[in-house]
Amino acid sequence: MIKKGLKVRVLAGKDKKKEGEVIEIDRVNNRAKVKEINMVKKHVKTTKEKKGGIFPKESFIHISNLKLIDEKVAKKKEAKK
Repeated sequence: MIKKGLKVRVLAGKDKKKEGEVIEIDRVNNRAKVKEINMVKKHVKTTKEKKGGIFPKESFIHISNLKLIDEKVAKKKEAKK
């Protein structure tokens, strides 16, 4: 079960084999946002409060394209080496 704050590896897409931490989950659409993964450019219009421009931000990726990384197992493998 993938939850917010857990570490995952991307299995498919432009960021294949990259790892990151889950920052948001959309259970209805089976999608998750992973830190620094699936970055897209968001065009923001200038307003009185905020300056506009083009900003990179994370986009959702389907949960089936993510694999949970068990940190306990990874630490044991590193200790054996």
